[in-house]
Amino acid sequence: MRRDLITAAVLFLLLTVITGLVYPGAVTGVAQIAMREQANGSLIVRDGKPIGSALIGQPFSDPKYFWSRPSATGPQPYNGLASSGSNLGPTNPALVDAARERIAALKAADPDATAPVPLDLVTTSASGLDPHISPAAAEYQVRRVTRARGLDEGRLRGLVAAHTEARQLGVLGEARVNVLQLNLALDAVAPIH
Repeated sequence: MRRDLITAAVLFLLLTVITGLVYPGAVTGVAQIAMREQANGSLIVRDGKPIGSALIGQPFSDPKYFWSRPSATGPQPYNGLASSGSNLGPTNPALVDAARERIAALKAADPDATAPVPLDLVTTSASGLDPHISPAAAEYQVRRVTRARGLDEGRLRGLVAAHTEARQLGVLGEARVNVLQLNLALDAVAPIH
């Protein structure tokens, strides 16, 4: 019995070192060499200071900016430590009420908008952190941002097109627009005074 306990303890320590130290260290080392930016959080840096990540959404509510997909994380939106969806089913009245509130906010920001509001502007993603919106959601907001900034609509559509990412490998996922990167480019083209 004593021999079995010693064998078990040695194996436990050996596997702890391999799976707890060696393997994570090797993976971290390879990631730092092969894809440093992604391994460090895909941070977006402006004037030497990180202002966000290309992988985590941020809230925007000013009409001069494109608005992100809503977040269901708590206690504040886009909380990377609390990634989760709302878990509200399609028949849950709370989901319907939340969607109505978001539609009302979008309509209040652009009362002349007559197009249907894209689904991703009123529903949260499964992670609650999605940094992207669909090209349709960006297009829905073009008129509002154009008026708020005094920009040419065609120029703004070109900016949206330049920040639209295609499907990965041509077949995976959907076309998408990273809202933070688009809004940063918007500030570079037409700064707010």
